[in-house]
Amino acid sequence: MKIERVELLHVAIPLVSPFRTSFGTMTTKDTFLLRVVTDVAEGWSEFAADPEPLYCSEFVGAAELVLRQHLVPRVTPEVTAAEVAPRTHAIKGHKLAKAALETAVLDAELRSYGMSIGAYLGATAAKVPAGVSVGIKNSIPELLGDVEGYLAEGYARIKLKIEPGWDVEPVRAVRERFGDVLLQVDANTAYTLADADHLRRLDEFGLLLIEQPLEEDDIRGHSLLAQRIRTPICLDESITSARDAATAIALDACRIINVKPARVGGYLEARRIHDVAVAHGIPVWCGGMLETGIGRGPNLALAALPGFVLPGDVSASRRYFAEDLTEPFELQDGFMRVPAGPGIGVEPIPETVRRFTTATKVLYARD
Repeated sequence: MKIERVELLHVAIPLVSPFRTSFGTMTTKDTFLLRVVTDVAEGWSEFAADPEPLYCSEFVGAAELVLRQHLVPRVTPEVTAAEVAPRTHAIKGHKLAKAALETAVLDAELRSYGMSIGAYLGATAAKVPAGVSVGIKNSIPELLGDVEGYLAEGYARIKLKIEPGWDVEPVRAVRERFGDVLLQVDANTAYTLADADHLRRLDEFGLLLIEQPLEEDDIRGHSLLAQRIRTPICLDESITSARDAATAIALDACRIINVKPARVGGYLEARRIHDVAVAHGIPVWCGGMLETGIGRGPNLALAALPGFVLPGDVSASRRYFAEDLTEPFELQDGFMRVPAGPGIGVEPIPETVRRFTTATKVLYARD
C-alpha cells in the first residue's frame, strides 16, 4: 500500500463538563487526528494523550515531532499495518504516537478490503456492555447526583476516580445510596504501598476492582499489595505490551487487566494482550482516554473480542461531547453497538472536523 500523504490535524473540542482525576482536570479534548492517504483508501486515527505529560510521558507536541522526524519516514512510501510496529521498533517508547500511525494505516488498509476492524481483530459480539467513568467531584452530593444520572441513562457499571482524601467516603456514599450496582475505582497511580492499610478499607464495599493504585513501574509493589487487600487489583498504566501482561500475571500483580489500545502501541498489540490474558484466565476490559468517535469506534470493536468480559469505558459520545467528530455513539439498554462499517467503522464529519481544527500540518507528501 503506497502512502501519498500524511496530515496532522490539531483539534480542540470542549467537554460537556470538567473531568477531574488524581493527575489533573480536563475541560477540553486538545489533541490531534492523523489522516493517511494511500493509493487505495484513506485512513484516520486519534492521538489519545494530552498537551501536557501528566497522565503519561507522551504529549501532543512531542508526538508531532516524533511522527514527523522519526516514525512517518520509516513507513513511507509503502507499508502495511502489520509492518508499522517492526519498522518503528528502533524508536524507543512513543507508543501512543506509534498507535496513531498504525491505526490510520490499518484503517486505510481495511477500507481497501471492505473489512471492518472488528472482523479483522476477531470480534464476536455486535454490542458490548458500557460502563462510565466518574471524575473526582467537589462534594459527595454532587457525586451522588452524577452517579444517579448515569444509572438512569442505563450504564452497566460505575467507575469512580479516587485519590488520597477522596476514596473511602465517596465509595461508601455511592454503595449505600445505590446498593449492589457494579462499582469499581481508579486511582491513576495516586497511592504507595505504605497506603495498603488504608486501601484495605475499600474491601468492605464489594468492588469489582481497584485500578492502578501504585506507580506504573511498581509491578512488585502491586504484587505485595495484592497479598494485603481482597479487592482485585487491575493494572492499566503498567501494561504497555503483551510482555508486560505476562510478567504481571506471573508475579500475581493483578487479577484483571485494562487494555487501552493507544497506550500499548495499537490494536495489534492490544489483541496480543487479550490473547495472553485469556490463556491465563485473566479477564480484560477496554479502557478509554476521552476519545472522540474516531477513537471510540475501534475501541468498541476491540471490546467485542471474547476475553473482554467486563464493561469497559466506551461510553456514549454525549458523556464527554456536545458534538462529536463522527455520528454520535448512543447508549441503548446499557450497551454500545459495535461499528460494522469498513476500517474503523466510522466516518469523520468533514464540516465538524473543520470547525474544531485549530491547525493542519503536512507530515509527508509524495512527490
